[in-house]
Amino acid sequence: MNKLEFNTMVIQHSDSLKSYAKNFTRDQDDANDLVQDTLLKAVTYFNNFREGTNLKGWLYTIMKNTFINNYRRIVKTNSFITKEEEISHSNLVVSATKNKGENKFVMEDINYALGKLTDDYYVPFTMYFEGYKYHEISEHLNIPIGTVKTRIHVARKAMKKTLSAYKYEVES
Repeated sequence: MNKLEFNTMVIQHSDSLKSYAKNFTRDQDDANDLVQDTLLKAVTYFNNFREGTNLKGWLYTIMKNTFINNYRRIVKTNSFITKEEEISHSNLVVSATKNKGENKFVMEDINYALGKLTDDYYVPFTMYFEGYKYHEISEHLNIPIGTVKTRIHVARKAMKKTLSAYKYEVES
């Protein structure tokens, strides 16, 4: 196969390469760049292609390897260089050492919320949290299992309300 025939066959696969590239990049412009890099490498390394090999598979392998190498280069570059004048919150979190001070405040808030519960709700809730089953709590407190479930549910709702400041941290 001569180089012109090879180039023609490579170009015929460009549409399928574009959709394959989109799976990697999730961005149309980046996908187009990846296709262009793949086609350039395929044409450049024409001599490495062996006749009888699946051309589409060969092109997909080139694309996958190109994407991985580019990704590694970007990650490596970004890990060494901060391109912003001010350090962002995400970079600050990575670079700052954690002294677990925020955990102390969170635990204080949780203990405060638990302290607001009456014993009727506190005891079943903490027992459940410690791993006891509903029927075990029911037997221990000598109350119906339905009452145990209700008290735990009410305690959860009260805790959620008291700790509502943490709502967005848990969800994100």
